[in-house]
Amino acid sequence: MWTQIVGKIRMAHAPLVNHWWQVPLYVSPRGLTTSTVPYRSGAFEIEFDFVGHRIEVRSSDGGTDGFPLRPMTVAAFYSRLLDRLGIEAPIRPIPNEVDPAIPFAEDHEHASYDGEAVTLFWRQLLQANRVIGEFRSHFVGKVSPVHFFWGGMDLACTRFSGRPAPEHPGGAPNCGDWVMVEGYSRELSSCGFWPGGGEEGAFYSYAYPAPEGFAEQAPGPEGSYHSTEFQQFLFPYEAARTAPDPDRAVAEFLHSTYKAAANLGRWDRPALEDDPLRWHGTSATPGNGGA
Repeated sequence: MWTQIVGKIRMAHAPLVNHWWQVPLYVSPRGLTTSTVPYRSGAFEIEFDFVGHRIEVRSSDGGTDGFPLRPMTVAAFYSRLLDRLGIEAPIRPIPNEVDPAIPFAEDHEHASYDGEAVTLFWRQLLQANRVIGEFRSHFVGKVSPVHFFWGGMDLACTRFSGRPAPEHPGGAPNCGDWVMVEGYSRELSSCGFWPGGGEEGAFYSYAYPAPEGFAEQAPGPEGSYHSTEFQQFLFPYEAARTAPDPDRAVAEFLHSTYKAAANLGRWDRPALEDDPLRWHGTSATPGNGGA
């Protein structure tokens, strides 16, 4: 709920970017951040510091503020953050993609904060962000940043074929169908990491629309599978963590599931992919006169 509040504040002050790319948070060296958010003629940033267990608010006018992260109700966090923020925050104060959706100011039920668990989750995100970021670098077509969607609590990266997709039916709890219509308006292959799908969370991969035969594919590595419950491929974090080479195992999962979607969907792969080391070993690097 706390990340939803912060994410909604970012959304209130950033212009719409295709597929809601102005909405997510980003993995930072200490937690999760909004990154720079424009405000009037300046900017601000809100960061969850999961090392020092604080929430920090920094602005371009030199102002800094924050408070410790510890067990407190959603209502208390909401009130305290708005008091410390010092900016207008015209948000819809009700959570999305959860049921029931208790208004933030009225939520005196949820009040837990387990610092050790939060730090462990952030360290999972840190590793996932690194490996998914490397995977992203192989694609030169339209591709999203690696970003954290606070509605589903998932770190995601999405590749697009360039073709339109059929209208998404929606159906997420307490979330307008039009939100999903915008998010899935183009044919895509998406991957990421989320807390579900395994005892320790899972990497996931899916396509929209899913091409015929996609669910029957058998991508690697060992331990990955297609979930009929979630309608996507999953690779449990515990399987990745205990693999002889975790980075290689996750990369195999990401590449093989994408290839299954792109091949079955007849994407123009030669035009959309390239070698991220294509300039490796040359002197043509940015800043020294290279092209």
